[in-house]
Formats: sequence, C-alpha cells, structure tokens
Amino acid sequence: MPLRTDEIGFGGFKLLQDTDAYCYGVDAVLLADLAKARKTDNVLDMCCGNGAVSLIIEALYSPRSITGLEVQAEAADLARQSIRLNALEHKCSIICGDAKDAEHIFSPGSFSLVVCNPPYFEAGRGVSSDADTKRLARHESTAGIEDFIKASAYVLKKGGRLCLVHRPERLADIMSAARQHGLEPKLMRMVVPHSGDAPNLVLLQLVKGGGKELKILPELAVRTKDGGYTEELQKIYRRQ
Repeated sequence: MPLRTDEIGFGGFKLLQDTDAYCYGVDAVLLADLAKARKTDNVLDMCCGNGAVSLIIEALYSPRSITGLEVQAEAADLARQSIRLNALEHKCSIICGDAKDAEHIFSPGSFSLVVCNPPYFEAGRGVSSDADTKRLARHESTAGIEDFIKASAYVLKKGGRLCLVHRPERLADIMSAARQHGLEPKLMRMVVPHSGDAPNLVLLQLVKGGGKELKILPELAVRTKDGGYTEELQKIYRRQ
C-alpha cells in the first residue's frame, strides 16, 4: 500500500493517503463546506474513507465530536493514523463497520449531523476498476443509497441534518428513500464542471422530521474556462 502524506489545506492538518486507492477531491471539500457544523454538533462521517471530510470539518468548524464510519478496514486504519498524526484522538474516532449495521453500532438519535460521501454507482453500473478498494469506493456493494439514508435517519436526533454529496442521476432514489425514512430535503445545489455544463454532482441537506420546503440554490461551477478554480471555489477552499 503506497502511502503519501498530504497537507489538506485546512487548519494545517495532514492526511495519509493510499495512492492506489481514491484520494480525496473537490466533492469532499464541498461536502464539508455544506455541513456548516455547529460547535455543539456530534458529527457522524458515514463512508468516511481515509478521513478527509472529518479533518476538514474539524478544521473549519471544530464541532463537539466527530465519529467516522468506514466499511473498508485499510481505509479506516488510514483515517485513524491521520487522526493520531494531527493529535485529534480526544475528539475524533473511527469505527470500521457497515452502514447496514448502524443499529448495532450506535444508539438511536446519537448524532445531530451526518455527512456522507457514499459510493455513487449502483452495483454493476459505471466504470469498474480491478482494484477492490477502488471498486468499493465507487460502487455500492455491501450497502446502497437506501441503507445510507435509513442509517442516517436512525442515528440522527429529531431536527438533525444529513448532508450528502452524490450524482444527479440518483436523485429520485435519494428523495424516495429520504421521505420513506422521515428525512425531508431542505437544500439542494447542483455542481457543474464549468458554467453551462450539465451537473455531475448534487449537494443535499435533509432534516429529520423537517417541514416540506426545499430551497434550490444557484448552480456551483467548479472551474473557469482557463481551467482554474472559480472565485466561489477559491472561497470554499479558503484561498481568498
């Protein structure tokens, strides 16, 4: 497992990454920015991977606690190492487990905020990879979108928020599962590679027991015509 240590660009934190697996990208940064965690939040980072989103949330918002849940043992171990590397053991912890087992791992209503960057593709769809870690990161295998939604509804207290980054083509699945499990979509934003392109990501905030009102924000463009990050992305990365 070839490892490298990267500066994440937030809070001076460092992140261990397996270069043979998926390294964190803009979707992780957008999810952490969407979360807007409060100082009083107990946060569950579901599908936490190597812990990138957890570290960015800690750097930006410093909530009461952060717990990562990751089904892949190697990724979970990397996340634990990064937590130790940044001396965050007192408030951040990583559990190796499956979202489908959430009811056996956590007590109901344990968290006020869940963030989730799950596998985007259904099993058998999308471009597959020979590497098992990459396949698990990209494709639903042990758990699917409804399992992640159901687990989030279980662990969230009433009024708690689920912040999710996913693919626009999965919106119908997400919305159907959310209503079924008592999570109401409250905020949605499409993300496009360049202004005028079709969206390739969607950011969603859902609230447990929330009222029926969905706010749709203007699209977020990632890059300018010359290939650099847009002004808004620069602000999200705290580079301005």
